[in-house]
Amino acid sequence: AATKLASAEKLMYFCTDQLGLEQDFEQKQMPDGKLPVDGFLLCVDVSRGMNRNFDEQLKFVSNLYNQLAKTKKPVVVVLTKCDEGVERYIRDAHAFALGKKNLQVVETSARSNVNVDLAFSTLVQLVDKSRGKAKIIPYFEALKQQSQQIAAAKDKYEWLVSRIVKSHHELWPNVSRKMQPAPEYQDYVYLEGTQKAKKLFLQHVQRLKQEHIERRRKVYLALLPQALDALVPDLDEIDHLSRAKAEKLLEAKPDFLKWFVVLEETPWDATSHVDNVDNERIPFDLLETPAAEQLYEAHLEKLRNERKRAEMRRAFRENLETSPFVTPGKPWEEARSFIMNEDFYLWLEESVYMDIYGKHQKQLIDKAKEDFQELLLEYSELFYELELDAKPSKEKMGVIQEVLGEEQRFKALQKLQAERDALILKHIHFVYHPTKETCPSCAACVDARVEQLLGSRFIRHHHRNNPLADSNIDRINLVILGKDGLARELANEIRALCTNDDKYVIEGKMYELALRPIEGNVRLPVNAFQTPTFQPHGCLCLYNSKESLSYVVESIEKSRESTVGRRDGHLAQLPLTLILVNKRGGGDAGGETLQSLIQQGQQIASKLQCVFLDPASAGIGYGRNINEKQIGQVLKGLLDAKRNLNLVVGSTPGLKDASDGADLRVVMCLMCGDPVSADEVLLPILQAQPCRPAPGGGAAV
Repeated sequence: AATKLASAEKLMYFCTDQLGLEQDFEQKQMPDGKLPVDGFLLCVDVSRGMNRNFDEQLKFVSNLYNQLAKTKKPVVVVLTKCDEGVERYIRDAHAFALGKKNLQVVETSARSNVNVDLAFSTLVQLVDKSRGKAKIIPYFEALKQQSQQIAAAKDKYEWLVSRIVKSHHELWPNVSRKMQPAPEYQDYVYLEGTQKAKKLFLQHVQRLKQEHIERRRKVYLALLPQALDALVPDLDEIDHLSRAKAEKLLEAKPDFLKWFVVLEETPWDATSHVDNVDNERIPFDLLETPAAEQLYEAHLEKLRNERKRAEMRRAFRENLETSPFVTPGKPWEEARSFIMNEDFYLWLEESVYMDIYGKHQKQLIDKAKEDFQELLLEYSELFYELELDAKPSKEKMGVIQEVLGEEQRFKALQKLQAERDALILKHIHFVYHPTKETCPSCAACVDARVEQLLGSRFIRHHHRNNPLADSNIDRINLVILGKDGLARELANEIRALCTNDDKYVIEGKMYELALRPIEGNVRLPVNAFQTPTFQPHGCLCLYNSKESLSYVVESIEKSRESTVGRRDGHLAQLPLTLILVNKRGGGDAGGETLQSLIQQGQQIASKLQCVFLDPASAGIGYGRNINEKQIGQVLKGLLDAKRNLNLVVGSTPGLKDASDGADLRVVMCLMCGDPVSADEVLLPILQAQPCRPAPGGGAAV
């Protein structure tokens, strides 16, 4: 209770943690060894102490207060250890303070750092009345505020740690130095201390490590099914093995080390292997974990299910092959109830069975069509009395179907009547136009096979690019040359006869028809016969007057002059057809009679060595429809010229006929040396078209 203290060279403050370590802390001594006392904190322990009676403590505190009261100095009663306080002790302490001139009481906890500053600030206010009066807060309310403050500081500190610490290899000394300037670190250390800050750091590092391990574990477990598929894909090999024997089997596989690594230390997540991200091989001891065991069992189950599904597919195919209800063309909806059972649905989706059924149906249909084709060949006399255009009437089709109707091969296509009728029409077309393209055997046609055989035995000559000798005969590129709208007019009329996609039918086969009408100076690129994307196969030259005929002649001569000396000089041999078209309104124009125009056209055709068609033969002119048949004949002539251009017949030494040993006479393309069937060269032979010497010294036609 003394108000004046004297103690020379004593420290102003120390605590029990500093005993023996005073030199490690800041040294402050009392000024001149004297210290006046301005007020007192009267502390009362309200916790339940062993061998201590609170009533006796309170009695001692009461006597002590009587001594302090004599000093006339302010006194604040401080209840300590309220974090372990007893409610009755706290209540009695408040009653004591109330009875002593209403002393102010502050409930504190030094351990929790609750209201400690408030106790001193309350006493300071009593000493210095000029200061504002401190608001005394009950312990539990203050504890709540303290907890909220610590929680907010902790959140900020943890955010700081997560931003700075990205690796589980970080160490506390390095990280703490980085964080010291940050207010988040300073506030938390002030409230909770360095040790708790370090503890939160270590927890974060451990969490990073566990996350890293878990990522590695997921990578290994994702790779494990692939490893099992690669090393043990056969169910018979592992189905009855124990886990230990299965692991021995894996180790014995040649590719074991490609998928697994055997570590000297275990478990794998406690070794340096967990940080070796470049090595993605699976630690072998991982197989001992429950997750890996589940994947191994799932692998076994997958192999068993695959075997069962394969058995179901096989059983279903056998059921299809033996079922009398599955006939060519029968829809799946009709056949399903006869061939499916409950076991099938347990193992495979219906779409799988539909796919198998579709493939089986294709085999059935192909076989039925093949058998039906044989049937048509056996009844060939049915097709001898048809018209030349090979288009049977409904009555004739009825007769054919009546004769064939009792045959089982005819009935087999009962559900495919449209395709059956199409096969009949195709067969009729073949009878009257027997070519490789119309042959029912398709790629197995003897003509095609002969060409392939000859092609494999002859040396192919150097191929010179010539669009006119192109083997692709499914396209016709046609130039239409005319003046004053003649070319455009005819092009529009021909297009009107084509399908929507510019296809034209010649002898039952579809050809792509590309038209290039030209009405200007052919030396200009826009009017050129040939472009990088258009290689002409023929040219229709139109005229209806002396001027338009002169334009045609000049254009042809200019076109041929432009190709002189060039390797692609095929324009000089381009097939031409000169056509006189009727004038609009007919009659005489400018003194030119129809007969004079015909004579002039014939003379020019002879000069140009091309075909001439007059109006009577061509049937083409303004004010009337084009004769489709005659247009088809013109296009067919160009197609034949395109197909058979530059063919020669040569004797090939060394290739002997098996019957008499004579040299075979084969047809060979002059441009590329490819063999061609004889029927394709018959027309140019009869027409005695000019040719060049055959390669290899063979005879030329």
